[in-house]
Order: sequence, then structure tokens, then C-alpha cells
Amino acid sequence: MRQDTRMKPESPGLQTMAAAAPAAAADSISLRGVGHSYGELQTLAGIDLEAPAHQVLGLVGPSGCGKSTLLELICGLQDPSDGTITVGGAASAPARLARCAFMPQRDLLLPWYSAIDNAALALRNQGLGRREARAAAAGLFERFGLAGFEAARPDELSGGMRQRVAFLRTLIAGKPALALDEPFAALDAITRAEMQEWLAAALRTEPRTVVLVTHDVEEALYLCDRVAVLSARPGRIVAEVKAPSPRAAERDAAVTDAAFVSVREEAMRALREGSR
Repeated sequence: MRQDTRMKPESPGLQTMAAAAPAAAADSISLRGVGHSYGELQTLAGIDLEAPAHQVLGLVGPSGCGKSTLLELICGLQDPSDGTITVGGAASAPARLARCAFMPQRDLLLPWYSAIDNAALALRNQGLGRREARAAAAGLFERFGLAGFEAARPDELSGGMRQRVAFLRTLIAGKPALALDEPFAALDAITRAEMQEWLAAALRTEPRTVVLVTHDVEEALYLCDRVAVLSARPGRIVAEVKAPSPRAAERDAAVTDAAFVSVREEAMRALREGSR
């Protein structure tokens, strides 16, 4: 298993995602009165949320409260039973899907593809040739500390590196909005902390409008600008907390800061109350 946790945010190679990213790279996400049911089972009720352009919105809540369902609704993988969702002003499911890139909990890398071919898969699906897709991905590998691992197969990579490749596959799709569903849930505590720091740096380098689902309040407050706390099913917004600003880039310094600890306790109280 190969592992390299370094990131080179200043390294050259990525000339820009401008060639892949749509012009409306500053799209916002809006939810108004959103509810959803599966038959008689109501999973979400009365959700009102805003994610302004290039902000990172976190969603936390007890298991089964509808967080992942909400992410799927935002991405246009299904339509809500009630209310409206817009991404960049577009309300239909196909239009939302065209503006969002979805990263599920599992990395879902194709075992027969190299790391660079996995990362470039979205571009191949958009009709780009293999050589051009690899060339576009190569700059990201250099910038985000994966240079030298382009030819590695998924089973040769550590868990953290696999998640990096999965995130680059999401990013390189060039969509203005990213939906991340517990991207680090399967990682050990040390690797997870390293990946949180890596993702924070990646989003500073390549800003997107992001909605992040996680069970980890500390992770949410470190990575996100705002965190919405959901109640037990049917999920409702019981609190919204703003992450301390500015946050230290180094994770340990950020999460031990007194202002951060205070906001984390506020979010935890809301989570406990909403779980009752």
C-alpha cells in the first residue's frame, strides 16, 4: 500500500479548471419549505437553507434524520415531495444535477483503472478523449500532492489517498456545486484529521459552493462556514451555527481555539436537544 499525505498547494501544473468549469462558477444553493417522504415515512419537513456562492455549508444530525436524502435532493437525484430547491437559480432535477457533483461515502474507484484514469472519469463521461482527460487531471495530481501516484491502482493506495482521488474526480467534473456525503467516515482518526486539513486547503485553492454531510460536529465546524443541525426524523433545522472566523489553517490549532470550542458546544447542545 502506497501512502503520501503531503499536499503542495503552491505547486504548478493545474493551469485552471476554467477549461472544465462552467461560466456560472459562483452558483448558490437555496431550499424553501423542503419536505420529503417515502410513502408514508416522512424523512424531512420544512427545510429552509441557503448556501451562498463559494460557501461551505455543513449538515449534522442523528442517524436516519434525512441528511443524505437532503443531499440527493439538492443534487437532483430525486425531487422533493414538498417545497423547492434551486442551484444557481435552476429548479428542475436535471438542471440541478447538471450543476452539482456528488461524492458518496465510499470512494467507488474502479479497481481496473489507474488513479489518474479514475480521477479523469468525469471528463471521459463528458466526451473528452483519454489523453486530454489525463492531461487535465495531471495538474490536479501535482497541485494536491498526488504526483507520482498517477499510475497506481486503487489497491496500491492508502485510504486517505483513495479519498483524495475520489475528491479530485468530483472536482474535475467542473461543476460549480459539490455535494459531499461523509467523505471521510471510513477513515481512521489520524488519517481523517489529515484529510480534513487537506480538504480545507483544497477548497481554499479551488473554491466551490459545497454542502457537506457529516456526523462529526468538529469536522463540520472546521471545514464549513456554517453548520445546520437537523432534528431526529423527520429532519428539521433546529439550529444554525456559524464557524469561528478566521480559523487557523492548521487543524489542531483551529479545533482547540476557545471560540471554536464554544461554538462546538453550542452545536452539540442543539444536536442533543434535536435528537430527543
